Amino acid sequence: MLTHPQFDPIAFSIGPVAVEWYKLMYLFAFLLAWWLAHVRLKRGYSTLCTPKEVDEAAFYVLLAVILGGRMGYVLFYNPLYYLRHPLEIFMVWEGGMSFHGGFLAVIFTMLFLARKYRKNWWQATDFLAPLIPLGL
Repeated sequence: MLTHPQFDPIAFSIGPVAVEWYKLMYLFAFLLAWWLAHVRLKRGYSTLCTPKEVDEAAFYVLLAVILGGRMGYVLFYNPLYYLRHPLEIFMVWEGGMSFHGGFLAVIFTMLFLARKYRKNWWQATDFLAPLIPLGL
């Protein structure tokens, strides 16, 4: 039988606010992907967008991951519970994120941004694709 190490899921706490390891990993993955996007621009891997557009896209994609992940969890895993307790949808500190919801939200966000900046959606997602494994 495999035994898994027991570790504290809380990385650190400041007063009543506890920061879990998974939250730090979200932040680390986002910052690493943002940095890699800028490196790829500087090295000429894409002339599709400007650094300002990358920054704006990073902001919207971050929102899409968080909001889409939460809404995906609510809709895919326990919709009846959240229909009875709608205020608990906003209690993100209780946990509950869905990869599927975040993924769908990022696709729709990329469609929105490609349309806003009049870019080819396939080229925009080609630029984004190498950044995704950093978050996974």
